[in-house]
Amino acid sequence: MTTFLIGLAILIVGGFFYGRFAEKVFQPDDRETPAIKNQDGVDYVPMDKKKNALIELLNIAGTGPILGPIQGILFGPLAFIMIPIGCVLGGAIHDYMSGMISLRSEGAQMPALIKRNLGGKVYSVYNIFVIILMILVGAVFIYTPGDLIVANVLHQEAIASNPVVWIVYACIFAYYILATLFPIDKIIGRVYPIFGGILLLSAIGIFFGLFIHGYQLDNLTMQNLAGVHPEGTPILPVFFVTVACGIVSGFHSTQATLIGRSVKHEREGRFVFYDMMILEGFIAMIWAAAAMGIYNKGIDAGLIGKPAVIGLVANDMLGTIGGLIAVIGIIVLPITSGDTALRSARLMIADHLNISQKTMKSRLTLSLGIFAGVLVILIFAKMSPNGFNVLWQYFAWANQTIAVFAFAMISIYLQRHGRQFLVSLLPGMFYIYVIMAYILGAKIGFNLPYMASNILGVVAALIYGYVVFKEGSKQQDLASV
Repeated sequence: MTTFLIGLAILIVGGFFYGRFAEKVFQPDDRETPAIKNQDGVDYVPMDKKKNALIELLNIAGTGPILGPIQGILFGPLAFIMIPIGCVLGGAIHDYMSGMISLRSEGAQMPALIKRNLGGKVYSVYNIFVIILMILVGAVFIYTPGDLIVANVLHQEAIASNPVVWIVYACIFAYYILATLFPIDKIIGRVYPIFGGILLLSAIGIFFGLFIHGYQLDNLTMQNLAGVHPEGTPILPVFFVTVACGIVSGFHSTQATLIGRSVKHEREGRFVFYDMMILEGFIAMIWAAAAMGIYNKGIDAGLIGKPAVIGLVANDMLGTIGGLIAVIGIIVLPITSGDTALRSARLMIADHLNISQKTMKSRLTLSLGIFAGVLVILIFAKMSPNGFNVLWQYFAWANQTIAVFAFAMISIYLQRHGRQFLVSLLPGMFYIYVIMAYILGAKIGFNLPYMASNILGVVAALIYGYVVFKEGSKQQDLASV
């Protein structure tokens, strides 16, 4: 329990001070924000700081900070230290800077920011990549909450042959369509406070349950310091892909820029963007601890690391009724990420093709193609025996890859404006190592030997750092002319 509490202290104290430092680096002021300047009643809609923060939290907190830590804690108590450090120095910086740069760029979404700061060639690659990721997010976040509803709420088998599964999927799908088409304050802004209350209630219940039920949490020792998985998998780079959203997620940059169109004052940015990522890190820590506790109670080995652990923890800690509320809180997370992922995809395509989104007809036209893609992926994932596992692995890797683009964009922007760019360049270099070493060594990638994949990952990180620095220096020189 001591290591867990130290990790929480790092997250909270580190988040407070480093968040203030990040704010000092960016230097928010009193200029008019896009929400005020470009108000259109659809996407540019000024909203209250607390509502924006709640929407941001629910947008970014999908199943990643739950399922990721449930698997990541198998590397041992070192996870209790790595999650908060990564969240403070990487994830929260990534989210804050992405949102704030969007505020300074007329509410531009990530593809436009990439084009402006990294150039047209990188933009072309990124734009296709991120839209595909958004569609994957939409499909994954219909699948996971749908199966949780069927298994834990309706108490039926979540298998493809059960028609109830497809009915539940259809209901979530219908909600996503409404959330994608209607103005942000008409659907998302109205239902999210309810969802947020359920989420926070379930998270608080699990947190106190750790102490009330006396869950055994291992402490960091010299014997487990290396953080080796029971199957012998080294902690680097797999841990950072496994935990994903609980530490750094490229998906978050797309959501920060989305909600940036509703922020009324720049000085609200730290609370809306940085602090909400710290709160997501807190959720990740809670579920990492809960998973370790339930594993140490000796559950069926076949369930370890799988989504079924969610229901086991909830029912064990909170009983039948409390457990149901906790599970509903988890169901809320992917649903409130999937809807805005698809909304983001619509906005990105619209920005790229310069299509106005003020009329329902234009929004519907773009949305039809997006939802057709989601439907195809969803059917494949459910009907194929290993379809979802394959999609999830690629989704997790792609998520971190998107973050590398965002870190590069942030670094060049900060360098061009004479700010401290190492806050984003160093995390970007680390994550280029992670994604390269992972895909080169993983079975779903090139399956190279561990040492070779890691050496190539380090080389890629050094090249990335050099290229980003040189590009930032060039743009800084041009800005000073």
